[in-house]
Amino acid sequence: MPTLLDFRRRIRSVKSSQQITRAMKFVAAARLRRAQEAALAARPYAKELARVLRSTMERIESPEHPLLAKRPEERILVIVMSGERGLAGAFNSNILRKAYELIRSKQGKKVVVLPVGKKGRDSLRRAGFEFVGEFVNVLARVDYGVARDIANLVAGLYIKDEIDAVYMVFSEFKSVVAPVLAVEKLLPVEKIVEEGEEKKGEDESTKIDYIYEQPEQQILSRLLPRYVETQILRAMLESSAAEYAARMTAMEAATKNAGEVIEALTLHMNKVRQAAITKEIIEIVSGANYAG
Repeated sequence: MPTLLDFRRRIRSVKSSQQITRAMKFVAAARLRRAQEAALAARPYAKELARVLRSTMERIESPEHPLLAKRPEERILVIVMSGERGLAGAFNSNILRKAYELIRSKQGKKVVVLPVGKKGRDSLRRAGFEFVGEFVNVLARVDYGVARDIANLVAGLYIKDEIDAVYMVFSEFKSVVAPVLAVEKLLPVEKIVEEGEEKKGEDESTKIDYIYEQPEQQILSRLLPRYVETQILRAMLESSAAEYAARMTAMEAATKNAGEVIEALTLHMNKVRQAAITKEIIEIVSGANYAG
């Protein structure tokens, strides 16, 4: 049976773990605030760029560009954006499960992956998937240059006819307690429909005939690569914010659980101590009665 010293050692150990998890929670909360601000700031730009591209494609008769070329999906690239570190609850496992579901749905096709994040890279490598590249240690502080490098790599493979479609799997930040796993088709760039416009007819803006100064191909050559870069950057920012939110939630739960364990150990220790004191009193009384 554990002694009082064993209980005290156990309680000290749990308290030390609780201090660590509480500190990690505060660090994640501070980083979440910055990541959340960056993710929310990127949404209007991405939405407006998508609107401009949609409007341009609707006004150009039979738009042509290598990133618009549609081919049968026989060679598929999946960009998997996971976390860089653990201790984030089920964040990484949920993303990887979603990626595996997508890959299984493409059974019979050649699937290659592009992991963004160390945890996803390690898991996908153990699973034996073929990589076209990897980007690790890039989500802790998202940089536009990294998003541009990913976009250039992906667009280059698509233009060279080495892949037929590109999908992104990431966690979209909605709130601290409710991240949303997202699967988005990045290439080929298809007609972009804004939310709430599926059932609407042609709006007033699409009825206006614009005169473009640049040739149509030149406009698309500038807008389409920028659109791909922006979508990848937005996904990276969303994934980074969702990871910090998951880590903060996990550390908060760990801190609370540690407090409950400390209370249970303290209660058990007090019971053991009380039983020991009662036993000693009984022995003293019994000895006194026997001597008397």
